[in-house]
Amino acid sequence: MLKLDNKPLSYDRAFTHDGIQYPANWLRLASLEEKQAIGITEVADDPWYDQRFYWGPSNPKQLDDKTETVDGEEVKTTGLKTLWSATQGEIAASLLAPSDWRIIKAKETGTNIPSTWKTYRAAVRTACNTRQTEIGNAADVPALKELLFGNATITQQKKDSEGNGVVEPDTITNEAGETVANPVAGNPVMEDVPNPAIATAWPTPI
Repeated sequence: MLKLDNKPLSYDRAFTHDGIQYPANWLRLASLEEKQAIGITEVADDPWYDQRFYWGPSNPKQLDDKTETVDGEEVKTTGLKTLWSATQGEIAASLLAPSDWRIIKAKETGTNIPSTWKTYRAAVRTACNTRQTEIGNAADVPALKELLFGNATITQQKKDSEGNGVVEPDTITNEAGETVANPVAGNPVMEDVPNPAIATAWPTPI
């Protein structure tokens, strides 16, 4: 990040300093010496943090609801678990909404609701309930974030039937059918597996 007079500068934007107007492309064209000559310094960018879960880089938001007494009155503040649990209900409603007309039609005409739609709608509600339970069980803010937005798969060392880590063998068979030394012998064999720390998936729409 470039700063001048303790204020951040943006590339491709004009700026004024000591009464001089600098064009939008000046920062890209100027040399380091030219920038330093007018007092421009380069500082590290502020650490990135997910504002949905943190107030700052190392400042997580409140996880659980909290009730405190302020000036003799009880004040309740809502935690991330409650907020994200409510979001699951909103997502479930959005998934059910496109097929609501089928339920209304069946009720009004006295016909049966197709079993596929019954199954799907029930699966949406079940997933919602399960996800809300998983949110409620989150141990901390990093675990909650991983639950909701973690990668679907993780890479880990492959294990054998006894639970031991699998490693590359000492020898391999080359294209000629010869047994030769394995150049990566002893290295762990890695595999992609479903991430056990993420929330139950929503059912696939039909």
